[in-house]
Amino acid sequence: MLHFTTFFFLGCNISTYNTCPMGKMVSNPDEDRALVKAVVRGDHHALARLVDDHKALVGHMIQRIIDQPEEVEEICQDVFLRVYEKLSTFQFQSKLSTWIATIAYRTAINHVKQNKNVETVNLEALQLTLPVSDGQVEAQDFKRFVHYLIDQLPSTYRTLITLYYVEEFTYQEIETITGMPEGTVKNYLHRAKAKLRTIAKPFQHLEFNDYGKQ
Repeated sequence: MLHFTTFFFLGCNISTYNTCPMGKMVSNPDEDRALVKAVVRGDHHALARLVDDHKALVGHMIQRIIDQPEEVEEICQDVFLRVYEKLSTFQFQSKLSTWIATIAYRTAINHVKQNKNVETVNLEALQLTLPVSDGQVEAQDFKRFVHYLIDQLPSTYRTLITLYYVEEFTYQEIETITGMPEGTVKNYLHRAKAKLRTIAKPFQHLEFNDYGKQ
């Protein structure tokens, strides 16, 4: 396999992850298999594409779990290093994106635990702030407004919302990624959405239901 240090000379700037548009990454299983085989053979162009295809997913996930911006890029690099090192063992028992998301999640969670920054926030007691008063949010800005609220939620809720509503993973895939039982995932999502509904009630004329899945 290609030595991973070459990665830093491929033009794959991980620091650009936070400028990538959020949303589901469309993947083709056959293309993913061909891409993985090429990377394992040592094709540096394939490695560049692998990182480029998944840097937004990894970046969004790490951002949801890690609160220190200066640590995010370093952890993203660590995630791709782990992906690279383990890629030859990947057997496609899940989608490539699910497998990479699992590594990203576990890497970020382990970092939090090692630094003893585990959250103990009570969602129901959490007070979210509003950037504007009623009537100042235009329909076209509503998703940005909702993301502003989501950013204030505890990291577990932020992460699950990102995985389900933004990256559009299924409940079963989220269970694989996080290790949480499907019922727990559904419960967290229900509680988070209920909290957001309560805070965004003055703006209900902008159809909060239109955000994400029903």
